[in-house]
Amino acid sequence: QVQLVESGAGLVQAGGALRLSCAASGRTFSMYMMAWFRQAPGKEREFVALISRSSALTNYADSVKGRFTISRDNAKNMVYLQMNSLKPEDTALYYCAARAGAVPTSSSSQYDYWGQGTQVTVSS
Repeated sequence: QVQLVESGAGLVQAGGALRLSCAASGRTFSMYMMAWFRQAPGKEREFVALISRSSALTNYADSVKGRFTISRDNAKNMVYLQMNSLKPEDTALYYCAARAGAVPTSSSSQYDYWGQGTQVTVSS
């Protein structure tokens, strides 16, 4: 079992930056692939970024590539999402997710554990 708690919610102007954090419980955090997803009002949940167990592999949605950076600290059971050059269309509830499988995937159905979400609002 893994419990995930996101933090870092905020309201920021377009062009600004935010850093989201996700704290994971459990001694086997390093065995999970981690990802961030987001869901805007009236839209489906969408993939944002993922990071492999050892941080060797990262992958990003085209919409955030070059602006967002995912990272993790296995010693602290933490995963982060640094978001720069934010746009109003980045406004959403951001979720941290954990996957026990080793194959990278952007499919939300393949993730086993989810946090409660943290709100990011970008004003124009």
